[in-house]
Amino acid sequence: MTELPARRLLLVHAHPDDESINNGATMARYAAEGARVTLVTCTLGERGEVIPPELRHLTGAALGEHRLRELTDAMAALGVGDFRLLGGVGRYGDSGMMGMADNDDPGCFWQAAVDEAATALAEVILEVRPQVVVAYDDNGGYGHPDHIQAHRVALRAVDFAAGAEAGGGWSVPKVYYNRVPRSVAETAFDRLREELPTLPFGKSAAVADVPGVVDDDRITTAIDGTAYAPAKAAAMRAHATQIEVAPGERYFALSNELAQPLFTTEYYELVRGEPVRDSGPGAQNRETDLFAGVEAGNEEVA
Repeated sequence: MTELPARRLLLVHAHPDDESINNGATMARYAAEGARVTLVTCTLGERGEVIPPELRHLTGAALGEHRLRELTDAMAALGVGDFRLLGGVGRYGDSGMMGMADNDDPGCFWQAAVDEAATALAEVILEVRPQVVVAYDDNGGYGHPDHIQAHRVALRAVDFAAGAEAGGGWSVPKVYYNRVPRSVAETAFDRLREELPTLPFGKSAAVADVPGVVDDDRITTAIDGTAYAPAKAAAMRAHATQIEVAPGERYFALSNELAQPLFTTEYYELVRGEPVRDSGPGAQNRETDLFAGVEAGNEEVA
């Protein structure tokens, strides 16, 4: 028998780098606090655009292999040792942006049978037995086909794991979506525009370019990762093909060279489970712990 840590967090992401941008501070915080943090990445991002000129020769499988090395370095920066590719390395290919011919590739994640992919993810859930799963909303945060598919697969896998006969199944107590409150995004972009002349980026992105922005009243949970800001920035910097982090580690840009804020407090919307809100100073009646209300305990698995 193997004893699992008392608190267990599983995150589902579409490509290497998504995890560090969305949840880097959260992952680093919980890993440092002794929780088991498990990342499942659905593709290697083989169709991503490459920023550094010296790496632009990388395409297809070669880019995927490189991005896996970047992911390994990012996880080391966050202190996360358990990270996997859904179904194994290379099982599902990057689907490209919505509306591209790449979406029709039979080997891409967008074309995957949801139940098949969810079965593979459910096996991880049954192994890890997470009390918390973090996923995208039904638009994948911003409409990318792999993100939308990751949402479908994650929620189906949670259902499959709960209904599994082997080992009695596992019901995940809390499922969250990645979010950013609109007021926080707007304030951050106001500051960015003031500081833009000091940054290595010529233009600013817009609030609409940030995945998962919603009205503030939908935010149930805020995780203060300020103490782990250097770890998050280091993880993002490890994804050098996809991300450029500005000096000072408050802003970054993707291949479009548009500056965005780097958030170290990370926000979530609880979509399954009961919120346990914190009314203490600065909490804004939100949860300040993804595990709030969860009866944490060591589990034994065969």
